[in-house]
Amino acid sequence: QVQLVESGGGFMQTGGSLRLSCAASERTFSTYRMGWFRRAPGKEREFVAGMTWSGGSTYYADSVKGRFTISTDNAKNTLYLQMSSLKPEDTAVYYCAAGYGGSWNWINTRMYKYWGQGTQVTVSS
Repeated sequence: QVQLVESGGGFMQTGGSLRLSCAASERTFSTYRMGWFRRAPGKEREFVAGMTWSGGSTYYADSVKGRFTISTDNAKNTLYLQMSSLKPEDTAVYYCAAGYGGSWNWINTRMYKYWGQGTQVTVSS
């Protein structure tokens, strides 16, 4: 069973930084598309950032562009989300996800086959 395990969430004040990690259980993710999503209280799950595990272009929601950076460490089978200049509206449960297939749509949650359990990020004003 393939697993994704997030870590690194926590409590931070406005303007602070956090780095989320997503450890993959096996190396088969090398051809997968990886995404970070978040769900704020009372809202739908939304796309935050995405990239192909092997590298290349990265994709960001407008709300986090310039503040968040997605990256991978192939040696550690780990996906990261570096979050800077945090705002209270970034408060959410953050999930990593993996998927594959043609006609890829980064923001569509149904494209992703595997999901982590989520990690809470809380930003105070």
